[in-house]
Amino acid sequence: MTNLTPLAQKFILHFGEMGSRWGINRTVGQIYALLYVLAKPLNADEIAEHLQFSRSNVSMGLKELQSWRLVKLLHQPGDRREYFEPPKDIWDIFKALLEERRRREVEPTLSMLRDALLETPATDADRVAQERMREMYNLIELSSSWFDDVQRLSPETLTSLMKMGSTVKTLLNVGDTVRGTFRKKRAPETAAAAEPGDDSAKGD
Repeated sequence: MTNLTPLAQKFILHFGEMGSRWGINRTVGQIYALLYVLAKPLNADEIAEHLQFSRSNVSMGLKELQSWRLVKLLHQPGDRREYFEPPKDIWDIFKALLEERRRREVEPTLSMLRDALLETPATDADRVAQERMREMYNLIELSSSWFDDVQRLSPETLTSLMKMGSTVKTLLNVGDTVRGTFRKKRAPETAAAAEPGDDSAKGD
């Protein structure tokens, strides 16, 4: 790496290693990290020089990042070359990563589970397996719906929501307690209403 501080190099190298765990290769991860940490648009030649990558590897990496919506293309006045920069809002980056991972990893699983649930089970073992698949499908579908809701929130709302932390858990616990108490209170009333021989509500 050239013309980069030790701190920037450390970040770029680490991000390259982490990229493989997120479904992108090391080269792509390092290109993204360079653009992010320098916080200024770079053209492909500058990226290749900084990271000492071949021009072809940089071009392929930039196409990959564009498909993930993690970089955008722009032009400088009086310069015909293409420049690239990451989204300025960190929340946009976070949501783009989650959305792409869902598209590549979660949606194929949901598709497979839908097909499996449409099949008629031939044996008891298949019925048990299909029921387990249904539970998994319902959980993933619920998570996807929640993710869609989160994607529509503003960065300010997301930040506030995450900062609430344990407060949200406390509110949910209170809600569970209230619902449990209400169900216990309603149970005797329902049982009493269902007892046979009670003619008090009958007309003459």
